[in-house]
Amino acid sequence: MCEAPLFLSAMQRLRNIMFVGTGSDVGKSVIAAAFCRIFRQDGYRPAPFKAQNMSLNSYATPDGLEIGRAQAVQAEAAGIACHTDMNPVLLKPQSDHTSQVVLNGRPSGNQSAGSYFRREGREELRRLVCEAYDRLAARYNPIVMEGAGSISELNLRDVDIVNMPMALHADAAVILVADIDRGGVFASVYGSIMLLPEEERRHVRGIIINKFRGDLKLFDRGRSILEELCHVPVLGVVPYFTDIHIEEEDSMSLSTKEMQAQQGRVNVAVVLLRHMSNFTDFDVLERDPRIHLFYTSNPSDIDLADIVILPGSKSTIDDLYHLRRNGVAEAVIKARRRGAVVLGICGGYQMMGREVCDPDHVEGDVERMPGLGLLPVTTTMSGEKQTRQVSALCAKLGAQELKGYEIHMGATTPLETPSPLLQLSDGRHDGFWVDRRCMGTYVHGILDNQPFIDYLLQPYAGKLQQQQAFDYAAYKQQQYDLLADHVRRYVDIPAVYRILAE
Repeated sequence: MCEAPLFLSAMQRLRNIMFVGTGSDVGKSVIAAAFCRIFRQDGYRPAPFKAQNMSLNSYATPDGLEIGRAQAVQAEAAGIACHTDMNPVLLKPQSDHTSQVVLNGRPSGNQSAGSYFRREGREELRRLVCEAYDRLAARYNPIVMEGAGSISELNLRDVDIVNMPMALHADAAVILVADIDRGGVFASVYGSIMLLPEEERRHVRGIIINKFRGDLKLFDRGRSILEELCHVPVLGVVPYFTDIHIEEEDSMSLSTKEMQAQQGRVNVAVVLLRHMSNFTDFDVLERDPRIHLFYTSNPSDIDLADIVILPGSKSTIDDLYHLRRNGVAEAVIKARRRGAVVLGICGGYQMMGREVCDPDHVEGDVERMPGLGLLPVTTTMSGEKQTRQVSALCAKLGAQELKGYEIHMGATTPLETPSPLLQLSDGRHDGFWVDRRCMGTYVHGILDNQPFIDYLLQPYAGKLQQQQAFDYAAYKQQQYDLLADHVRRYVDIPAVYRILAE
């Protein structure tokens, strides 16, 4: 562990810090994760906070509630258990216009964008997020806060609960993060600051330029120009990196990971769904040196896979319909026939059954969709969401305990003699096991358990004689430390501490 800076006592209470952005996907979440780790290394007890998150990538807290995955990652970087107070409002898109709204970890219904952003009832939502922040701030310091999108969306200023109004409530020192890789960094930084009212502008205490490529000296003049224009110090210019792996907040980058099969490793194809959720289930497979992972919606790619995984979905019936239309469903069935391993997780498990029924129109107008028929189960959608962390035993692995979490709607029932994949610690059965090459489960994170990956890979042991098993938990901790080192190298951390000591 690093020692706290000499000019601060580790016991001194710091001002809270908030990372806001010139736009979406500028790297706020990763920078916030880095500072969660830095503060922890320096002897503090930080916690992350984002009032409102929009993502299909969620996580179950220890008490069985739901938050955005980014805050769970930041909590892990801070070395603490995640809690709904870290992300009191989570929006899970169901279409281009509608999202499920999760408040304090529990679904509260579906709303259109127009309905959610209306002024009526907004103060109640603002009270909810402020109370969550207050509870968190009473237990941890500093709070590492994160904004959403751009801080200067003038049309949403009156209903904003996540950016500058939250910074004012917390009296946080605001650091503006800008992505230089996308271009227009001077206009975006200057415009973002100058469009703020004076009261909010005073809280902006620093600028971080993120995702820089090339020689940093070339931006020395750029730093001076920004400081002269904005009267705010540039605290750092952080280079773009590809050798540090932090779980991502959203699946926007998955299209760049579409790859074809490779020789010499076990080829694992994850079916790329239109409404894919919890894609971080597969981060461990991307890092395992024994595996070549690729995401695909191309039937010919699936023909080359040793293992095919059907992932989670926010709209199981719609995704199942499109798999049938584009030929992927038939390709998965063919893969099973030729001896590939087929695994379904959550929505993918539901799709592998004989049918998915939605008599109450939880997902839409379609009341029944035939499944792939690979598992003798049927699923009926319901409005009640199951959210919990779980531990389980898998009979195929002996007495080794597996850990993961459930986030799903619907109940799946066997149509033949039950053959569960897992025995949960609370006595429930989970999933269905046909044989070692065909199975499904509701448990997200099952692939974070090394024994289960080894079990999936065992049919391909001939390819793996020279490969070592992969410790994903230790790997993640190493990556948080590498991220902290990277940010320390390029951001003026003593200046940050001086700002937080004021």
